[in-house]
Amino acid sequence: MTTIGWDGDAIVLIDQTRLPAEVVHLRITTVADLVDAIKRLAVRGAPALGVAGALGVALASRTGESIEPLAAARPTAVNLAWGVREAATAADPLKRALEIRDDDIRACREMGERGADLLAAYGATRVMTICNTGALATVERGTALGVVQTMHERGVLTEAIALETRPLLQGARLTTWELQKMGAPFRLVVDSAGPFLLARGAADAVVIGADRIAANGDTANKIGSYMLALGAHRAGVPFVVVAPETTVDPRTPGGGDIEIEDRGSAEVTALPGVATYNPAFDVTPAELITAIVTERRVVRPARGETLIS
Repeated sequence: MTTIGWDGDAIVLIDQTRLPAEVVHLRITTVADLVDAIKRLAVRGAPALGVAGALGVALASRTGESIEPLAAARPTAVNLAWGVREAATAADPLKRALEIRDDDIRACREMGERGADLLAAYGATRVMTICNTGALATVERGTALGVVQTMHERGVLTEAIALETRPLLQGARLTTWELQKMGAPFRLVVDSAGPFLLARGAADAVVIGADRIAANGDTANKIGSYMLALGAHRAGVPFVVVAPETTVDPRTPGGGDIEIEDRGSAEVTALPGVATYNPAFDVTPAELITAIVTERRVVRPARGETLIS
C-alpha cells in the first residue's frame, strides 16, 4: 500500500478520513486543495506530511501558488515544513520530492529492522502503541507500526495492543485496519486504559512514533503518549520512540519550545458553546524515553545519550 505519490501532474493520496469504510484516492492538483487535505487529516503522519510538503512545492511550481500556507498547515509536525524547505531550495522541486519519497520508503524498512532487533533484546513480544504509525503515516510500512509488522513477519509478535487515540480515533480506525490487513494478532483498548494495563503486565514494551523530536530528546507525539511514558516508567517497561532522522529538529531546543496544535471544540463535543482543551499532541520528556530508533541509530536518552553532538 502506498499512501502518497505523484501521477503525471498531480499528487495522489489515500483519503484517510474515509477509512476504514472505503479506500478512496484523492487527486490533488492545487496547493489549496493539499492544504485542505492536510488540515482535515485526509493525509497525516509526520513522514507522509514531509513527502506531501515536498510534492506540494512541485505542484506550486506548476500552478504559481504560494507555498507559505502549506508549510504552516500543521505546526507541530516538523517534517511538513522540512519537506517544503527541501523542495523549495532544490533546482528541481519534483526530483527532490521524489527523492524524499524514496528515502522514506527505505528509512521505514530500516527502522522496522532496527526496532525489532531492539525489542528482541528486551525479550518483548507484546507491544502497546498509540495513534497510527503504519503505512498510512508514511509512504509505505510505517515507523512504530513498521516495527510491529517486522516482528509479525519474523513470527515473534504475540500481540499488538492499539489505543483508540483521541481525537478522531486514528488508532481505532486506521491502526486496527492496518493490523487486520497484515494479519497480526491485536486488541484495541480505550486510551485511558493504557497505563493501567501496563501496570497489570499486559505489554512488554510501548512503541510510538513522533511528530517532532527536540534537540534535547524531548518528543512530541499524539496526545496520550505522555501518559503511556509515565505508565511504562512506573511498570518498568521499555518506552521506545521510532521516527526518521528528518523528525529530529535541532532548531527546537526542548519540548517546551514545540508549538502544540489545538484541534478546537468541534471534534470532541456536540454541544455548542462548550469550551474545550483539545491538544492534538503532548510532549514526553527525554528522561522517560528508553530509546529513540531512527533508520541510522539507536539513542538512549534515559541513559543520558544525546541526539545532537
